[in-house]
Amino acid sequence: MTYCVGMMLDRGLVLMSDTRTNSGVDNISVFRKMYHWQVPGERMIAIMTAGNLATTQHVISQLEERTKAPADRHNCLLEAPTMFQVASLVGKLLAETIHEREHFNGEEGQGRFTASIIVAGQIKGMEPRLFMIYPEGNFIEASYDTPFFQIGETKYGRPIILRGYDRTMSFEDAVKLLMVSFDSTLKANLSVGLPLDLLVIEKDRFEPLHARRITAADPYFQQISSGWGEALKRAFYSLPDYSFEE
Repeated sequence: MTYCVGMMLDRGLVLMSDTRTNSGVDNISVFRKMYHWQVPGERMIAIMTAGNLATTQHVISQLEERTKAPADRHNCLLEAPTMFQVASLVGKLLAETIHEREHFNGEEGQGRFTASIIVAGQIKGMEPRLFMIYPEGNFIEASYDTPFFQIGETKYGRPIILRGYDRTMSFEDAVKLLMVSFDSTLKANLSVGLPLDLLVIEKDRFEPLHARRITAADPYFQQISSGWGEALKRAFYSLPDYSFEE
């Protein structure tokens, strides 16, 4: 399992993903789940993946190969005229990959190769856009009513984002909010783990405003983790006491 979040703000997009991949409690590995490509001054595209590792790595490898293809071959990431078409092509590739693996594995293997993807980015002359792609290849787009997407182990970190999100918040506050969301998930589920990958995409910049890997030794993340725990305790004890007396 994994945990990835893509969030829309007025200023742009903020993405965060963990890196843990496990096939049982005794087989835990670290694999990158966030990737990005850019054409300076023209487009910035990022992808986060969750699900079967072989499936997602095949999709990413196919996309990487296409970015290195000869000039006479179509490239969905670097040439598609809109982010909608980028999402459509990524969704088609994901669905085809899952279908091929399920077909090769036979009926007994159905459902073992499922995966989902978040696609985010901006193409010059258009607004930043955020999509969540399902295993079937279809997708939905973020909006004012649904301004963020999660894939993987979503339930532990979702309440944090719902209570703290504001579309007008700064990038710095958005990163802080995501760190709290991830810390809560890390505490509750062993299938999500450090290090975390962070990417901030500012509107009309077409290159990362901020990108870094957050390890267990990161002093800011340690402050967030311990500070959030203490803040929760203070908030809990500040609530009105329950009484058995009427």
